[in-house]
Amino acid sequence: MADPGITPEAAADPQRDVGEYVAALKASERLGQSICHHRIIPARPAEYGEPARPLSRALREMLAAQGIDRLYSHQALAMSLSRAGRNVCSATPTASGKTLTYTLPVLEELLANPGSRALYLFPLKALAQDQLRAFQELTALLPPSARPSVAVYDGDTTPYQRKKLRAEPPRVLITNPEMLHLSILPHHETWATFLAGLSHVVVDEVHTYRGVMGSHMAHVFRRLRRVCERFGAAPAHIFCSATIGNPGELCQALTGLPVEVVGQSGAPSGRRHFLFVNPLQGAAHTAIMLLKAALARELRTIVYCQSRKMTELVALWAAEKAGAMAPRISAYRSGFLPEERREIESRMASGELLAVISTSALELGIDIGGLDLCVMAGYPGTVMSTWQRGGRVGRSMRESAVILVAGEDALDQYFMNHPEDFFDRPPESAVVNPDNPAILARHLECAAAELALRPGEPYLAGEAMRKGVRELEAKGKLLLDAQGERIHSARKAPHRDVDLRGSGGRYHIETTAGVSIGFMDEHRAFRETHPGAVYLHRGVSYVVETLSLGDRLARVEPRQVDYYTRTRGQKSTEILEVTDQTVVFGARVGFGRLKVTEQITGFERRKARGGQMLNIVPLDLPPMTFETEGLWLEIPRPVQDETERRLFHFMGGIHALEHAAIGILPLLAMADRNDIGGISTPLHAQLGRAAVFIYDGVPGGVGLTRQAFLRAGELIERTLSVIASCGCENGCPSCVHSPKCGSGNRPIDKVAAQFVAEAVIRGVPETTEAFAVETVSGGDAPAEEAAHSEGGEAPRPERFVVFDLETQLSAQEVGGWHNARKMRVSVGVVYDSALNDFLVFREDRMDELLAALRQADLVVGFNSRRFDYEVLRGYTDMDFSALPTLDMLEHITKRLSVRISLDTLAQATLGAGKTAGGLQALEWWKQGKVEEITRYCRDDVAITRDLYIFGRDNGFLLYRNKAGKLVRCPVSWR
Repeated sequence: MADPGITPEAAADPQRDVGEYVAALKASERLGQSICHHRIIPARPAEYGEPARPLSRALREMLAAQGIDRLYSHQALAMSLSRAGRNVCSATPTASGKTLTYTLPVLEELLANPGSRALYLFPLKALAQDQLRAFQELTALLPPSARPSVAVYDGDTTPYQRKKLRAEPPRVLITNPEMLHLSILPHHETWATFLAGLSHVVVDEVHTYRGVMGSHMAHVFRRLRRVCERFGAAPAHIFCSATIGNPGELCQALTGLPVEVVGQSGAPSGRRHFLFVNPLQGAAHTAIMLLKAALARELRTIVYCQSRKMTELVALWAAEKAGAMAPRISAYRSGFLPEERREIESRMASGELLAVISTSALELGIDIGGLDLCVMAGYPGTVMSTWQRGGRVGRSMRESAVILVAGEDALDQYFMNHPEDFFDRPPESAVVNPDNPAILARHLECAAAELALRPGEPYLAGEAMRKGVRELEAKGKLLLDAQGERIHSARKAPHRDVDLRGSGGRYHIETTAGVSIGFMDEHRAFRETHPGAVYLHRGVSYVVETLSLGDRLARVEPRQVDYYTRTRGQKSTEILEVTDQTVVFGARVGFGRLKVTEQITGFERRKARGGQMLNIVPLDLPPMTFETEGLWLEIPRPVQDETERRLFHFMGGIHALEHAAIGILPLLAMADRNDIGGISTPLHAQLGRAAVFIYDGVPGGVGLTRQAFLRAGELIERTLSVIASCGCENGCPSCVHSPKCGSGNRPIDKVAAQFVAEAVIRGVPETTEAFAVETVSGGDAPAEEAAHSEGGEAPRPERFVVFDLETQLSAQEVGGWHNARKMRVSVGVVYDSALNDFLVFREDRMDELLAALRQADLVVGFNSRRFDYEVLRGYTDMDFSALPTLDMLEHITKRLSVRISLDTLAQATLGAGKTAGGLQALEWWKQGKVEEITRYCRDDVAITRDLYIFGRDNGFLLYRNKAGKLVRCPVSWR
């Protein structure tokens, strides 16, 4: 495999340029015919501009020392806006000099105001280290006395360094989202000096904050603003983004602040070749051929692969077969150690390395110097990412080339068949959903733990936030103080349970030797860490031995296997709420809140090479149920009838239509197909007809299918185009097969799918009259509890009794608490609301006590189910589960997940506590002081009664939490 048909004479000449490489590729016998499109993007000269007012002398001299005497137009505009106190987003291509758009205004403020500070936020640790170097190199040109201090604060920072940074914070702190969330915000008091002087928050690569992570970050940014307000700071924000469709909208959604967009780049660019290659061989094999030809010419090359596994395979070839060039090639991916990544970055920037094979980790703005050639082994998934990766080459006006090598995925093949659409299409829009209830709830807890929330404060604006507070109060996770003026978190440090890059609960993954290797979303755990699953981590394959649902723990064993696994299962969906609806062509399309139930029934073992199925292994896992957002396409009954009349497989057709639509949906929203789920059904009970559902594959939804709903007509047309233009006969991964289909892509009927799509497009528009859908209310907290958490009175029983018992023997004397029925009653006291009096019963009157309990509409006790009833079982075979019982301890423990004593509740709520204790009552029995026991037991019953009435009338009891705050425990006595 010498090269892609390029002559040996030309390959031997390392002085050939990029243009010659492209010409030879087009003339290649092996790959020339695979080139679907070649476009030359002409060079563009620089456009310069001046800030609204001149830069300070110090900044001008600093820039001049680097050979910069003028700013590009977008740099000058961003500088002027930042100076005016505006929040700014620079959304210009890779290598357009965005660093200066935030460095210059920050430096100007730091030089002018010795007390000011800046926070730099980067999504990756590698980016932070790169920025540290760039900042130090730039400011080294300033006088030593004026040089601002700068430091990185991330997971690699030692405990000693962290303590020092908190005590003596630098002028510029460079960190990442996780450190801001886990270390700075929860401990803001120790960062008081830094936060009080915070003048700028710089957010680089803001386009990466989309989907689940973006929805988390929307709350992190708002929490940061709350904490800054606590110290009197109101920092300006400066964002940098790749070229996306909605930079201003994204930044405003993330922060809730108005943002000015600078989107027109003034940076120069060299002549660039853009080639689309649709090879007969695989994308990885073709990328290796292209790389080898580039190495022969000493073209500085980056190869992007779609997975860590493919990255390692290409790098393995480089190490084994590249000969003398092998030392000048390296893989690069997120699993490498920090020092390994930094060494690769440095060697690439210096020119020591000639080629790097990378995952998306090098898509972001890490400086690795100027490159000549970018090869993408597979479409990156978005137009934005493709331009971002292609922007890595051609710096300093050099001629460059970008080669997109198609895989068999539907989007890859779509652009191979419609290359003009790629160049005409604007970049996708990034979407976030701060109102995602699963994510919102976790950050409300964090915010309350950082600073007590105040009802009506700006952070709680919006119905979603207010609803989240009500539901968390009902669950006992947020607690009002005694005055009802502040809301505290029930937990001191809820932050550790929040994964900014996932949603839902988390499962811990560790080896059978006890070594932790990471965490995974609950939503993914059933599919990727079920017993028998093959799990890959940092290039090592593991087989899952056990999955403990109770402990949320997957135990894995490192093992080399020649197969991979894929789950199989069944899904159903229920429409909870219709929020929008429309008619597209000849069909109705709805959008709303869905409940998805997925049952994993087993998994396939398939050979690593070729994908041949080895066997299917059954699994016994509970169903997964979650709420999300989604759209649904209703298939008109005449279309179904005609499809079946022609003897097409209707279910196979709508199943294929579902797969094709999911595969093409990333054209409309910035998403990976793995972020999207789908269900097709020949008869949906609520709709009364066949339907194809497409939903956000994330609990709560993140807005992906909302974008698709707004462009439903285009989605249907693009889906049909993918199906009709694919050259396969019965369906393939390029059109209607899905790599994650739970039923193994059965049944699938490509012909039926095309017929259904065409029939919908040419059909007579339906009316919206039949849109009424009988929906089901959903939510974690019962409506009655949510309502009662705000106060109010539950329905009152006509006659309630409150009772308590004291015993003659201790648990130790009878052999343990499980022998409570042997403890024997010394005194029992019952308060009867009908008599408004206390009744006292000795051991010889237990039948009368039991009769008093049976006569009541409600029996109130404190730990009555686990203790009092068990003691009474020594005197009767009565079924206590039939009694209408309110066990106050049980109720409160469910709310707070901790046991609160009767004395603690009474002291906080009533201002009066217990008069004695159980051990004292046992001692009195031995001493024959029955009257003392009776008085004590009667007092306990009175306290229990008064707590019951207080909770019934007010909807809460009071107690002191671990922080010593007097807070409310919401109760709903039923």
